[in-house]
Amino acid sequence: MRKVSDLNIASNIPLPAPALLLHEIPRSEAQEEFVAESRRQIRDILSRRDRRFLLIVGPCSIHDPQAGLEYARRLRGLIDEARQKLLLVMRCYFEKPRTSIGWKGLIMDPRLDGSDDIPEGLRLARRFLRDVIDLGVPTATELLDPITPQYIADLICWSAIGARTTESQTHRQMASGLSMPVGFKNATNGAIAPAVHAIQAARHPQTFLGISGDGVASAVSTTGNLQCHLVLRGGDSGPNYSPQHIAEAERQLAAAGLEKALVIDCSHGNSGKDPSRQGDVLRNVWAQRQAGADVIVGAMLESNLVAGSQPFPRPASQLVYGQSITDACIDWETTEQLILELLRSR
Repeated sequence: MRKVSDLNIASNIPLPAPALLLHEIPRSEAQEEFVAESRRQIRDILSRRDRRFLLIVGPCSIHDPQAGLEYARRLRGLIDEARQKLLLVMRCYFEKPRTSIGWKGLIMDPRLDGSDDIPEGLRLARRFLRDVIDLGVPTATELLDPITPQYIADLICWSAIGARTTESQTHRQMASGLSMPVGFKNATNGAIAPAVHAIQAARHPQTFLGISGDGVASAVSTTGNLQCHLVLRGGDSGPNYSPQHIAEAERQLAAAGLEKALVIDCSHGNSGKDPSRQGDVLRNVWAQRQAGADVIVGAMLESNLVAGSQPFPRPASQLVYGQSITDACIDWETTEQLILELLRSR
């Protein structure tokens, strides 16, 4: 008899049930309250009940939890000073979509060596999120694999659906059941319509294939997530944060009957993939908001301890501490200067 299944499967290793991992690495009542309150503040900014500016800032990806926590401690040092104008939220990105091949993030390959110890990656991510929250820093991530939220979503204050997955039915369904605000990015070609359609889909009840807390394949039914919004990140055709682009995005949201709230990603297509231009994008966006464009409720920056990025793969012992192994970032000093610049502006 000829074999017709699993022809290309090298291994199939069961994961711990989400409930077991949450029991092993539990959240405290204080952490739960902090996440709930941070989500409320973000929701209030999106609906403009809170007039502050949402700034989601941090490493392109977390590959070294120690360096990530050092970044979180530095960001914590600015949170109280910024509180009247800004809500600072840290990027804690553990999953990386790849255009072709490459390192797929801390959850998928926590040892950075291709060993792909996903159970350990989930543990590392969960412990890291708890540590960041214990510092009093709200957390943000991009959710890529639809199973991942069962393991870490209770510790996430804001999440993104990326440009490559905004058009995915699976991710729209997943977002409909998430408990935090979700930003859908425009498509990689710059088109806004797919993200608008995604927001519409995620706001409605959905039923899809997933897993239960016990790790059993299940049919998951949702009530819909009303906290979804649009993130403009530029595209193949160039940036999309000009007043004309903002007006067009506002028009499309209004035509779809959606809340007019925009977060501007200062990286990716909006910076021409040049991290040093992120500051110029942020200043432009901030100036538009100060001039009356209150549809702009926030921005995103890719920032790390050390500027730029470094070649990878390479042995972990040879990596520069605090420098990205994925997208190039601005350094901490530049980040701090930008935040203080916003605070000192009228």
